[in-house]
Amino acid sequence: MGYPARVVALVEQVEGDGGQVLAVYREPVGGHWQAFCLLPIGKVAPTPYQRDLSPTHAKRLTEVIKKIDRFVDPVVVVSPQPGTYWTPNGHHRLSALVKLKASLVPAILVPETEVAYQILALNTEKAHNLKEKSLEVIRMYRGLCQEKPRSGEEDWAFQFEAPHFITLGLVYEENRRFAGGAFAPMLKRVDRFVKGKLPDALEIRKARAEKVKAADAALGTVVAALKKKGIRHPYVKNYVLARTSPLTRARKTVPSFDQALSRLVASLQGFDVAKVRHEDIQRAAVFAAPAGD
Repeated sequence: MGYPARVVALVEQVEGDGGQVLAVYREPVGGHWQAFCLLPIGKVAPTPYQRDLSPTHAKRLTEVIKKIDRFVDPVVVVSPQPGTYWTPNGHHRLSALVKLKASLVPAILVPETEVAYQILALNTEKAHNLKEKSLEVIRMYRGLCQEKPRSGEEDWAFQFEAPHFITLGLVYEENRRFAGGAFAPMLKRVDRFVKGKLPDALEIRKARAEKVKAADAALGTVVAALKKKGIRHPYVKNYVLARTSPLTRARKTVPSFDQALSRLVASLQGFDVAKVRHEDIQRAAVFAAPAGD
């Protein structure tokens, strides 16, 4: 069977990079061409726009691989240029191989580099928390601004999953301790994909992130005042936001992002901490989980 020219070029590239192609095949779902390879470990890296490595998960994975004394789960890679192979789903497995001083990485090489974004969205290796998901999305967004600047947010809706992850990602970039879990329910309802090309839309996103930061600062002032009263509780941010949210009565008509955040800030600035009792927060917390990252 003759292989497409693009696949032949990739096979030659892998061999030129010091790797070995073990098989070229068509995967069974879409019939797309792929190659199963052994790649030099020094030429494989995680995509630059995915989430950070979890040291705990990487350590656990390294211990398991060492215990069974074999590597049985190949990573997926794409090659943006000769000599470089990016894995969107194997960051932790790659780290484990480095720790175990392996020289080669078993990998499934996908010719289409854009598949990396799709694989990131599928979350195939380790479940995200809100912070990880948001940071991964904004990193994808920045990468796409460079690689696909004429596309728009809705073109990548599957990869981004939800608009509010983009906005939250910008906030988390500046403040890793931001309590995004408290704001996420409201932002999920009011945030929408921005029209226009990605580089232009990013500027609007930055303005939205600034509004969220302003709301977070106003919330911090309220929380500080409650602490002075001796009220300390992991649910306190959720409690305050639930009572200042502009969406509690907006059932049929949801305000725009800008309207919602402006109203939220105004409500927070006018919030009367004197009326809050510790038992009120405790009672509300029974029916909901504490704010997370």
